Amino acid sequence: MARGFFAELNYQAQQAEKRQRQQQAAAYHAQAAFERRAEAARKAAERARATAARASVADQKAAQKEAARLHVESKLADVEARNGDLANDYAEIDGLLASTLQVDDYVDLESLKITEVEHPPFNPGGLGVVEPSLPALTYPPEPAFLPPAPLGALAGKKKKKEEAALEQAKAAHQQAVQVWQERCQNMYTDYLAAQEDWKRREVKRLEKIDAAKAVYDQECREREAEAEAHNQELAKLINGLAFDVEDAIQEYVGIVLSNSTYPESFPVTHSHKFDLATRELTLQVTVPEPSTVPSVKEYKYVKAKDEIAATALPVKAQKDRYSSAVWQVAVRTLHEVFEADRAGKIHSIALSVGVDRVAPATGLPETIPLVVVAAAREAFSAFDLANVVPDATLSHLGAAMSKSTYDCTPAAAGRGVRAQGQ
Repeated sequence: MARGFFAELNYQAQQAEKRQRQQQAAAYHAQAAFERRAEAARKAAERARATAARASVADQKAAQKEAARLHVESKLADVEARNGDLANDYAEIDGLLASTLQVDDYVDLESLKITEVEHPPFNPGGLGVVEPSLPALTYPPEPAFLPPAPLGALAGKKKKKEEAALEQAKAAHQQAVQVWQERCQNMYTDYLAAQEDWKRREVKRLEKIDAAKAVYDQECREREAEAEAHNQELAKLINGLAFDVEDAIQEYVGIVLSNSTYPESFPVTHSHKFDLATRELTLQVTVPEPSTVPSVKEYKYVKAKDEIAATALPVKAQKDRYSSAVWQVAVRTLHEVFEADRAGKIHSIALSVGVDRVAPATGLPETIPLVVVAAAREAFSAFDLANVVPDATLSHLGAAMSKSTYDCTPAAAGRGVRAQGQ
């Protein structure tokens, strides 16, 4: 069945937290260093090849030799990085049970409440840039009157010429002043029009900002409403869990299982159903097919072929690791649910761990059960899981177990699975 609303939220949060833990882990940093060295070596080899291509005949042989050395170095660094990845993958698969024993699987539902809604700051973008206002209008200087040069002592015709020149100068000045006035008037008219255009653009800009702010405010209100609805649903879940509402208990189990993050090299999914009448949780766990689990022993650089080759794990080692992972998943799942259920709502678990595949005989989808087991809370909770051997624990519980998980041989589910473990 699909994860519930809160289970899905919690699952995504756990995935993010897992990635953060990986980034903080020493193994992650060591592997990152391997990869950085590999990348640096590869770039150095590329630079050396480029240098060799540009070198003179005398220097070309030495440059080619250096390029070849750096090429081998880059391949060896790549091998180191790949083997580091492989070691991390195997460490995670081999430690599936141990990794969950280091944490408390109980989920405090109160921690899922949204106590503060974070809103992004309002950003008007280009609308926030104010267009500069127009500079003050500057008129050209008024034309000055320039009287004609005097003609000296005036008499008769000379005086009349001077008077005529003066009149002409006055008329020219008056004409110039009139042109200047008209020009100033036109400038003033254009300036007023430009000011009106600026004001209209500014009004439109402010209107658009108001509209954008209204959209932003609505989005903020929607986020607030979503947070309120989230908290109301969470309060309903908490209340339902307190009063033994079947769906609430089932939802809580979904949240717990969403916390159970597995390595990318060994992904696991869950589906479950709780029956309040019997206080039993029916739980199905799906593990990856054997063929999808890493099966390389190590990577090596073959200089003669200039290639990186993978050496396969012996088949027995592959089978042992896969079987161990399946047994660990079964015990881990029982532990996580019982530990998280502090209130003791669940009295027993009927667990099936299987693999989904396409049936070789029919070509149709099928589920192969690899472990079928039932466990009671009181008996299982008394185990010291830090010291158990998972397949021995399952045998002690009377589990039906596949005789060959790697070959997907079905567990004999017909036999009784409620034995001395209850």
